[in-house]
Amino acid sequence: MRLLHTMLRVGNLEESLKFYCDVLGMKLLRQKDYPGGEFTLAFVGYGDEADHTVLELTYNWGIDHYDLGSAYGHIAIGVDDIYQTCDRIRALGGKVTREPGPMKHGSTVIAFVEDPDGYKVELIQLGTQGSAAERQTATAQTV
Repeated sequence: MRLLHTMLRVGNLEESLKFYCDVLGMKLLRQKDYPGGEFTLAFVGYGDEADHTVLELTYNWGIDHYDLGSAYGHIAIGVDDIYQTCDRIRALGGKVTREPGPMKHGSTVIAFVEDPDGYKVELIQLGTQGSAAERQTATAQTV
């Protein structure tokens, strides 16, 4: 088994594609309109769907806002230089909601940004994730 994709419902597909592709550097892998169901699916990611987990952006025609709820947490993206990445995101008009720094009670360096619909995206500085025990403790504390 393999995780294939995560689906996010978006209120403005063009704004979302601009954020995920232009700001976060993903590629639009495929997009298709479904007139009978009045929705459009766009798949974005950092590599081909055959080898990588991707995001499915679902735009339901005529719906421009969703309540995110309290169950959703975030998606996470590993980055080589979190400080430079946050600077680039800000320069491209993205919203950094938590500046880079160590996570509470751990050594992993993280930051958070927000997409146009308010979904949280965690950035994780690669190589700072700590030991397996630290990762388990951190996951238990945030769940």
